[in-house]
Formats: sequence, structure tokens, C-alpha cells
Amino acid sequence: MKRIMLFLATNIAVILLLSIAMRLLGADQYLAQQGYNYQALLVFSAIFGMGGAFISLGLSKWLAKRSTGARVIEKPAGETEAWLLRTVERQARQAGIGMPEVAIFPSPQPNAFATGAKRDSALVAVSEGLLQQMSRDEVEAVLAHEISHIANGDMVTLTLIQGVLNTFVIFLSRIIGGIVNRVVFRSNSNYGIGYFISVIITQIVLGILASVIVMWFSRYREFRADAGGARGWPAGTR
Repeated sequence: MKRIMLFLATNIAVILLLSIAMRLLGADQYLAQQGYNYQALLVFSAIFGMGGAFISLGLSKWLAKRSTGARVIEKPAGETEAWLLRTVERQARQAGIGMPEVAIFPSPQPNAFATGAKRDSALVAVSEGLLQQMSRDEVEAVLAHEISHIANGDMVTLTLIQGVLNTFVIFLSRIIGGIVNRVVFRSNSNYGIGYFISVIITQIVLGILASVIVMWFSRYREFRADAGGARGWPAGTR
């Protein structure tokens, strides 16, 4: 869940920044001059929507490390860290993926996550609380779950879904924002400050609703990763 929340928060922030960029670059003004050519609007929405999702994916490892304070294990500082590396390496080999980075982050709560844009250069991170409170068999089961996420390409799948949803969020926010601008701000301009405020607020609301869909699909993928972890390697690999 931690990796999904980070991804969604980053995605919403990126989309908002791209919307501001569209305004500064004159994209909204161009669309307004075209009388809201819906084909052009849909193309713009797809470019910025998919682009925002993949930018979020590209930032996922860096953001996860920075936000959790995760320390990547380069040289094991003890037998526990050495065991952790060996276990991840074995599971990654069984799953047919490249060795991911392995990190530990400071948290008393048992937690773990996997993220990354590529199956062969992902990140698996576990909390200090997980290592302290769970047996090695239990930790190994958790690691198998996270390796299953990577092998199944869950982050890329979620990115594609998020990109499609972003496209419709950007598209609909400009249509709904224009309606709100005319009704609330009594303006027929699709480039004024009232229109911009309407679009941003509508985009945030629609973005939150779209996140519910992403989280629902993510829950489905969690069950699939559970099945893969229970077998010791990801579902669908045999």
C-alpha cells in the first residue's frame, strides 16, 4: 500500500504541474482558440496524461528512498543483512528477473514494498520492524510477495491504467471546468483565471476519484501477488 500511495501522490502532483505548464505554454489558449476541438483536446490529454503517469513511475524508486529514508544494502552490515540479500537473490533468480536493490527503512511497524520501472532494476525494501518482529520464514514469505509484484509487472500495469485515467481526468476537467467557469464566474473565456481555477479544482476531484479505481485494481493485484508468494515464485511463471 505504501508504494501505491506514493505513486498516486506523485502522479497527482505531476499532473497538476503539467497542467500549469500547459497554461504557461499556451496549450489551453490554443484549445480555446480552436473552440474546444475535442479531438485536439483528447490528443493533448493523452500526451500529458500518459506522460504524467510514466514520469511518476520513473521517479518511484528515487521518491520511495527519499520519503522512507531507506538505506540500500551495498555491503551487508551483519548476518541478517547478508541473509536478506541471499534470499532476495534466490527468489529473483527463481522468478526470472534481475537482482533488485535491497533496502531497509527505519520504521517500527512491519512493512515492505517493491517499486521500480523495470523488472530487472527494481527496489525491494523492508522495515526494521519487519526484521525484528517476524521470523525468517515469515520475512521470506513477505519478500516472495514483493518479488511477485515485480515479476508480474504490477507497477507498469498500474502506470498504464493511471495513464488512461489521467487522460480522461485532464479531458473532462477542461470540459467541466469550462461549464463551472461560465456558471459560477459568469465568464465565457476559456483562458481566464476563473477557468484555470475551475479546471484545477475539478482535476483534483476527478484525480481523487480516479485514484479509487487504481487502488481497487491494486487490491486485485495484491491477491495475485499473495498467490505467487505462497508458491514461492510469482503467479503465471509456470
